[in-house]
Parts: sequence; C-alpha cells; structure tokens
Amino acid sequence: MQTALNVIQIIVCIALILVITLQVKGGGLGGIFGQADTVYRTKRGLERRLFQATIALVVVFVITSIVSLLVAK
Repeated sequence: MQTALNVIQIIVCIALILVITLQVKGGGLGGIFGQADTVYRTKRGLERRLFQATIALVVVFVITSIVSLLVAK
C-alpha cells in the first residue's frame, strides 16, 4: 500500500510541476520599466484550465500525503 501511495505521489508531483511551469506569467518584464501591472483580467480558456488543474493536483497531493502518513504509522 505504501509503495502505491509513493508512486501516486511521484506522478502527481511531476504533473504538478508541469502544470505550474506551463502557466503564463502576467507581469513579465513590464514591471521593471514601470508598466502598471494592476490591470484586472480574467482567466480564460487554457489558462483557466491550467489554474483549475493546479488546484486539483495540489488537493490530490495533500490528500495522498496525509493518507501516506497515516498508513505509515
């Protein structure tokens, strides 16, 4: 059981790293040169799906971590 949980955590970790690195950064280099980054914009399309996937993967990672800790005892 512990081995399966470890494998699931590794897979979720890799997926989480990929999803986080695929997200678009809003500020960019404009903040260095004084560009205002206080513009409100909504997440749409792929950006919104990546954001939702990040939240879901974090929740799955936390749950598997807690279950792994409880099984190890």
